[in-house]
Amino acid sequence: MKDKLITAIADMNEEEAMQLVRAMLDAGEDPQSILDAASEAMTIVGKRFDEKEYYLPELIIAGDMMKAVGELVKPKLRAQARSTKTAGKVVIGTVAGDIHDIGKDVVTFMLDVNNFEVHDLGVDVPAATFVAKIQEIQPDIVGLSGFLTMAFDQMKRTVEAIKEAGLRGNVKIMIGGAIMDASAAEYVGADTYGADASAAVKLAQGWVAQAGPRSSALAR
Repeated sequence: MKDKLITAIADMNEEEAMQLVRAMLDAGEDPQSILDAASEAMTIVGKRFDEKEYYLPELIIAGDMMKAVGELVKPKLRAQARSTKTAGKVVIGTVAGDIHDIGKDVVTFMLDVNNFEVHDLGVDVPAATFVAKIQEIQPDIVGLSGFLTMAFDQMKRTVEAIKEAGLRGNVKIMIGGAIMDASAAEYVGADTYGADASAAVKLAQGWVAQAGPRSSALAR
């Protein structure tokens, strides 16, 4: 059913997709596997958008489907969580000039169900807004999302702004998006990139575990 779910979401068959999700949950399917399938479908949607097979309406529909899937699996994922203790703080947003939020929303959702305190700044977020939020809540991790090639330079400017504000040493920075990879992370000055939502969560968990308890918000 996993392959059918991927196809249903990628082909914009919302009713079929929701029926499949419910059937998979009723059959005892791992909710994480269902979410992974939905994420795979989002990657296909992103590629079709990039190839101009899909346009903004399809992106909106796909985003709505992803949120609907999330609402169905979220209770199951939360039930599997080992602890209700906050795992760490994350500031995340799509960088200035980019309004795509599907990938960011998936990562935000995944971090949330894994007990991270997530502060989602939305889309088209200026570097100064990231800096202000980091100063305000003193997070462990900053996530920069981008779907367009122009996002590379905006991410780089954002990392530079964080550095200029004297905050770079206090946070780990990951980037994400369909076009992102390790070389992009190196170019923008981030610590790494998350290949998908599951990878982003594992990276965040690893960083927080490695840092250990903090006596203050900035101590490391």
